[in-house]
Amino acid sequence: MKITPEHNDRTKMMLICLGVFLLAFVAIGCIEQNNMDQNTIDNQSENEQNEAIQEEEETKMQISVQANGNTTIFELNDGNAAKDLYEQLPLTIDVEDFSNNEKIFYPPKKLGTTNTPMANAKAGTLAYYAPWGDVVMFYQKFGSAGGLYELGNVVSGGEHIKNMSGTILIEKV
Repeated sequence: MKITPEHNDRTKMMLICLGVFLLAFVAIGCIEQNNMDQNTIDNQSENEQNEAIQEEEETKMQISVQANGNTTIFELNDGNAAKDLYEQLPLTIDVEDFSNNEKIFYPPKKLGTTNTPMANAKAGTLAYYAPWGDVVMFYQKFGSAGGLYELGNVVSGGEHIKNMSGTILIEKV
């Protein structure tokens, strides 16, 4: 077979086309890989955010107070007094009227008040009065007092606090 200049030009053109095709194929592969890497990063970031939200939800301490067929839910803060109360649950305990704005009960063990915020009580505040060792559920505004520490706040059923009487059941949610 005789190689002519025409044959050389055709071979060069085919090689150039093949080269361009290979370059395009490699470029598309790189772009796809980059997109896959970005999707992986996006998915990992989204998964990390979802895990952080789930952990936050799991670490929220909530308690239910059941009295007279009604349930009141409190979300506790992260102070030591709230943690100490949470660790004593479940409790079946007597609730008492005190003053004209609160119900109280006495947990079996005193609560530590280190790293616990002072309370400025309003309706729905759950607090601990350290001098007497009682937990207070406010159904009307109170304000603050020396030795009154905030444990948390009502998230549902706050309207039932005023009518609590007798024996109540307090459990972790």
